[in-house]
Amino acid sequence: MDKEKIISELNRHKKLPYLDFRLKQQTEDFTDTLFYTLFDANTPVAVNLEMLEKKFNTLLDMACWELERPSSEFWDSYVTTLPEILEKLNLDAEAILNCDPASLSIQEIYMAYPGFYAIAIYRLAHELYVQGVPLIPRLMTEYAHRQTGVDINPGATIGKSFFIDHATGVVIGETAVIHDNVKIYQGVTLGALYVAKNLQKTKRHPTIESNVTIYANATILGGETVIGENSVIGGNAWLTSSVPANSTVYHSPEIKIKTTNA
Repeated sequence: MDKEKIISELNRHKKLPYLDFRLKQQTEDFTDTLFYTLFDANTPVAVNLEMLEKKFNTLLDMACWELERPSSEFWDSYVTTLPEILEKLNLDAEAILNCDPASLSIQEIYMAYPGFYAIAIYRLAHELYVQGVPLIPRLMTEYAHRQTGVDINPGATIGKSFFIDHATGVVIGETAVIHDNVKIYQGVTLGALYVAKNLQKTKRHPTIESNVTIYANATILGGETVIGENSVIGGNAWLTSSVPANSTVYHSPEIKIKTTNA
């Protein structure tokens, strides 16, 4: 074995000088600290905000190699959004408590519901996405994805009192728009009808209007697809066109039961 040759070849093929995996690890640490700052009763907010600013600036040093404005402006803009984010998340938690008969307390929602955790990290990442912070918002939502099975792109737009029940397998694309009081179940996909790089700047994912319920494993595709308010989308439904308000959409499988006489 020619060890020096192998080392030389590996170095030759490492073509991304800014690919620093410490960014991924430290983003996860930042995300955990941010979550505890907002929710944990024993975590001092004032102390943690100073800690978070330092962590955030370190992340920017690794993620933003061509900044157009000082990193302090990113943090100052972001931290002012945290009270509003927390207010929205409290509404999300209340929506889960009010809708799920299995929930026994509001504390259980915050600590044990993967859907709430995924929504929380999405909302915290979304504001960074809106400000144009590169890579960090996606790393945050991918961290939540790995822990919960819920894949929410930080670019999605989600209104108040959002509820994901059972959580696992949910996919919400970058340009999806979800209005208020929407409830979705496990396995739901809000995706693109076509996948092509030249569609990057177009709306590729559906719009879900207020008070819609989408049951397990339903798939709704397309940027022009709109699910009208107060509609119910049944389990396993496949939709690529719009649905008017107050609709019920369901999939009817053919089930046959054959019995054998003794």
